[in-house]
Amino acid sequence: MALTRQDIAAVVQELAPVLTGGWIQKIHQPAALTIVLEIRTPGQTYRLVISCFAETTRLHLATALMQNPPSPPPFCQFLRAHLQGAHIDAISQVQDDRIVRIDLTTKAGPRALVAELTGKTANLLVLDNDDRLVRDLKRSTDRQGQPYRPPASPQRSLHVRSSTPVLHSRSATLFPLSAAIEATYQDRDAVAFLEAARAAKIGALKKSIKKLQRRIDAWHNDLTKAAKYRDYGRYGELLKANLDLIKKGQREVAVVDYFEESMPALTIPLDSTKTPRGNMDDYFRKHRKYLASERELHPRIEAGRAELTTMCRELDTIKLGTWRPQSVSASGDLKRHELTGSRTKLRSQTRQGPFRRFTSADGLPIFVGRNARENDDLTFRLANSDDLWLHARGTPGSHVVVQLAKGQDVPPETLRDAATLALLYSDLKKSGKGDVIYTRRKWVKKAKGQAAGAVTVTQDQSLFVTLDRIRLERLKTPSD
Repeated sequence: MALTRQDIAAVVQELAPVLTGGWIQKIHQPAALTIVLEIRTPGQTYRLVISCFAETTRLHLATALMQNPPSPPPFCQFLRAHLQGAHIDAISQVQDDRIVRIDLTTKAGPRALVAELTGKTANLLVLDNDDRLVRDLKRSTDRQGQPYRPPASPQRSLHVRSSTPVLHSRSATLFPLSAAIEATYQDRDAVAFLEAARAAKIGALKKSIKKLQRRIDAWHNDLTKAAKYRDYGRYGELLKANLDLIKKGQREVAVVDYFEESMPALTIPLDSTKTPRGNMDDYFRKHRKYLASERELHPRIEAGRAELTTMCRELDTIKLGTWRPQSVSASGDLKRHELTGSRTKLRSQTRQGPFRRFTSADGLPIFVGRNARENDDLTFRLANSDDLWLHARGTPGSHVVVQLAKGQDVPPETLRDAATLALLYSDLKKSGKGDVIYTRRKWVKKAKGQAAGAVTVTQDQSLFVTLDRIRLERLKTPSD
């Protein structure tokens, strides 16, 4: 059940004195209608959970980590771009209702986050300095730009449900109400994550099955086409034995088929534009194509059918409700690769290497080459065409790659993180500032005749960067 007005008042009273004055250092969106604000205060970091699911609308501090999707959803990206780094000026309950307002100071000026924890109509809104709606979690485009007005409060004469029983429990923690709420909802969250994993796995399997079936069908088509050349080796041998009887310009030739016991007459079509030897070579070439198809495609089809059977069985298992992700921790958290398709999983398994590895503020992997050979491997073996590639301008340095999904735009903080690393691992490190170029990997080519790691870039943009100690400390230490 969702929190009542009294519950929310109690939680706000518990949290406001601690979180006011802090700043938002990270923002996550682990589920479609759940936002987690990582708030830094002197000497301590807190995770504030805001859930807008109809049956579990709530706001509280969390101790357990919540699993995030492989890439941040659009609303999360917007929050990171506009509210990450904001100072928390105040946290208050609006009109004694199930609404919590968080007043912020950002680089662009005053802003506010309003959490309407009102059951089915729950939403999270971003307001500008004039309290006009800029964006909201549920994409209510008809309200954008309009002055914010809280939803009508229920009549006080109506029956109000008593406080959620869980809030009556007390513990020895500094935040007993948050601890009680988290304990109540963590099992529901685990179930929700499990259902999300199942839905994601079903979608990924269906997509993979469809793709593999198309591939098997294509292999069968290739076999059918190649089967036309089954007898072309015999035709080539017969032409070879009768080359002196064939003249250029003929469209066919009649020969004795000595491959048959009765040695019947056989008419072989010819290409009139080719020489007799050219026609013979053409028949031999097409027969070799037939042999190669038979040799290569049958094993592929057999392996594809076996893989298809395995995936179909797994899909049936999931639909029957007996499947469970292998990477569900004791707390119910799901590992990221279980929420993605098999292609992403395979990519994460194969994309290993000795490179320096970091994680950006948005949770995206950043790879940095250690030497010329690693630069070459990183750029031309590990990186996909849509990945982001960076390098300090005009000076020796490491190649830096940010892994991105196809069509994904790089978040501003991730770009700044990667550019900082490109500057750090270059000859510009001593000056502490300089230009870093960045582009998609597809615009980076090997420099012909040059040493490993030398490249040419056909399209790029530039970003001026200074080494930021706080940013470098925030980046995770690479696993050397």
